[in-house]
Amino acid sequence: MKLATGSHTGTGTWLVQRATAVVLAMVLPGLTICFLAAWPTDFAGWQALFAPRWSQVLIMLTGVALALHAWVGMRDIFMDYIHPVRLRLALYLAVITTLAGSMVWLAAILFGTPGSTS
Repeated sequence: MKLATGSHTGTGTWLVQRATAVVLAMVLPGLTICFLAAWPTDFAGWQALFAPRWSQVLIMLTGVALALHAWVGMRDIFMDYIHPVRLRLALYLAVITTLAGSMVWLAAILFGTPGSTS
């Protein structure tokens, strides 16, 4: 297996960053409008807002896009500004763990057992 070297090694991450930015720019204004139109004031209102499967899937996909966008950005910052390799790897692990844990938590909230409050 050949390691990626040369002038096009960042193209894939650049495309991921741009694609996730486009997804977030398209979805977040619509979600904001939906939240403001529904204006849930209690737990039952929030449950009703996220009850449709399309809403759950859209929120999950938005969360995944946000996590990927954050990962690429943080990875690039660490590569540029954190020079000790062990520290950089520890920070990578911390960010990956936080983002992955957040996605698992979001999935549990969205697709968990209906009616469970814990």
